[in-house]
Amino acid sequence: MLMPWVLAGLGLVILLLAGDALVKGAVNLSLRLGVPALIVSLTIVAFGTSAPELLISIKAVLEDAPGIALGNVVGSNTANILLVLGIPALLATMHTSECETRKTFSFMIAASLLFIALAFRGVFDWLAGLVLLGGLAYVLGDAFRDAQKHRAADKEEGETGEPEGADPNMPTWQIVIYLVLGIVGLPLGASLLVDNASIIARTYGVSDTVIGLTLVAIGTSLPELATTVVAALRRQADVALGNVIGSNMFNLLAIIGIASLVGPIAVDPAFLTFDLWVMLGASLLLIPFVYLGRDITRLWGIGLSALYAIYLVVVLI
Repeated sequence: MLMPWVLAGLGLVILLLAGDALVKGAVNLSLRLGVPALIVSLTIVAFGTSAPELLISIKAVLEDAPGIALGNVVGSNTANILLVLGIPALLATMHTSECETRKTFSFMIAASLLFIALAFRGVFDWLAGLVLLGGLAYVLGDAFRDAQKHRAADKEEGETGEPEGADPNMPTWQIVIYLVLGIVGLPLGASLLVDNASIIARTYGVSDTVIGLTLVAIGTSLPELATTVVAALRRQADVALGNVIGSNMFNLLAIIGIASLVGPIAVDPAFLTFDLWVMLGASLLLIPFVYLGRDITRLWGIGLSALYAIYLVVVLI
């Protein structure tokens, strides 16, 4: 039993180091490209931290375990809001009042509503997959258009749009290495941690269903947590909030969109009556930070973390 504990610990270390590398690479890439760190976090960082969900969902579909594929994404999105933003706020206040995330937040809510509507069809098939991927293409196209406008504005004003904490002297090869280490290390660390934690859980008699609803969802949210903790400590709230919003959109539009092209994903009725609505409710909790100019303080961190603990208790019971 010693080796699973060692490998799980190794996975956690890899997650933390990869999260730090990805944040460094993302903010410096935004400086080099002349675009806001928020836009980079909504694309490169979000894709990198959503990689574990993609790998696990595709694997679940191929192994005829659609509940794990869907539960992984829905559970991860709930964890991203309550846990991934809650825990970092306990360490340091995230000044989200300084971030302009209204449009991207609106996209995330729209993606959530689209996802729920498609879920009521009873299955995520190839048609639903194409609809979700179409939504992803629109979101990425809009982010690209915003980046182009920002670069043009900076060029006219003679500004570089340098994000806080970026190193203007960092060479391109170093930025690439940081991004590669982050994108490769995050899914590797998550896989090590989830697989070995599952072995530990089974040893103590925990069922596969409970593992899928809790351990897998939390495990695949650990890359987002690692990245957000580092961003919060570095006072890069735009990366922290943008990472969560972007990852949730990627989970709904890209992960299930791609996985449903691999094979149909049946929707358990329990998702329609409980889990999907919890996910939507958790997403709406971001309204004070997005629209009302509130910072995510330690008090908010306690509240969000407590709500997630209550959710886990309900799921386990």
